[in-house]
Amino acid sequence: MTLTSFNTQTPAEAGATLKPCADIPRWIDAIVESRPFANEQELLGFAGQAANPWTEAEIDGALKHHPRIGDRAEGESAEAGFSRREQSGVDTSDDTAQALLQGNRAYEEKFGRVFLIRAAGRSAEEILTALQKRLNNTPGGELPIIAGQLREIAILRLKGALES
Repeated sequence: MTLTSFNTQTPAEAGATLKPCADIPRWIDAIVESRPFANEQELLGFAGQAANPWTEAEIDGALKHHPRIGDRAEGESAEAGFSRREQSGVDTSDDTAQALLQGNRAYEEKFGRVFLIRAAGRSAEEILTALQKRLNNTPGGELPIIAGQLREIAILRLKGALES
């Protein structure tokens, strides 16, 4: 999709384009309503700050679409495709995979939500190290980290949608 095509989509079409990036209606609406964007950098910069800060309920709603690190998203949706590409560097066939599985469970028990990290460009070992470190956070300290990671993922996905 080109920026020109995004700028000229109907509001419903533009919303559908953004939804796989971050399923946060307030974020989607802010971007759709702010079109047209002069260039990709303007769009990405705006998206990086739109509807900031996200509420805990918005974050929890968006996390429902993210598989655990190490799990392969199934299906043909845009979100599943993004997730598979983002986690392509995560090898799930070794001891690190088992440690990620255990870490994911510990994280979910402590925080009540899936562990989220921008996996694109990171190895399984890097992700595991971050997971283990973040297990030391308090719920209040973890929430802004999750929001930041979710926003990074949204921007990467939006950038990828513009390149496809």
